[in-house]
Amino acid sequence: MINAVHAMLWDLDGTIVETKTNHFLTWQRAMEKYGFHLEKSLYDANFGRNNATLLPIFLGFDPDPELKEEIIQYKEALFRELIPDGITLVPGVESWLAAASAMRIPQAIASSGPIMNIYQMLSSTNLERYFIEVVSGSELPAKPDPDIFLQAAARLDVLPGNCLVVEDSIAGVQAAHRAGMHCIAVTTSHTRDELSLADVIIDDFTAAFDQVLKTIGSVES
Repeated sequence: MINAVHAMLWDLDGTIVETKTNHFLTWQRAMEKYGFHLEKSLYDANFGRNNATLLPIFLGFDPDPELKEEIIQYKEALFRELIPDGITLVPGVESWLAAASAMRIPQAIASSGPIMNIYQMLSSTNLERYFIEVVSGSELPAKPDPDIFLQAAARLDVLPGNCLVVEDSIAGVQAAHRAGMHCIAVTTSHTRDELSLADVIIDDFTAAFDQVLKTIGSVES
């Protein structure tokens, strides 16, 4: 059991904002432009990893660097076009962000997405004020490697064992576990069975934050 929550590390896509469908559509369009097909089942199974890891999985081979960069940049440009009107908050999530802030728990974004996407989504949803640090995993080893969460913890100067991760992907939950952190998983992208490694599993954020936190441990402000 966690002794105290000294920091919260939030995934973004699928956890705070509902973007899974838009990411699939833009991946699908990008792949088609370059003559490839993307199966939704393959996309679903790997959601939550960074682009550099995803593309070889989607293609079935590792493309040359120039093609890899071209497809990824095209895909992300398509995705950013959809951000102003194409993303919504997961129900109740802002109440959790506000509650953690009121408890003086430092919060950071630890997302696999490109940094430009992260800031554009935070700006579009007016959530920047809740986060002390923003860490992009686009140039880091992909989840389930724990690097992104360990880097976020280091930036907040908090020990991994005192961090609470909030995730929606299987790879993200595994990364939190490997980092030695506790994890709340939300079932926006995967089933409860698939997310069973998490300490607590919720369907959304409509339950009171402090009540869910009590199921994990105590808070020190």
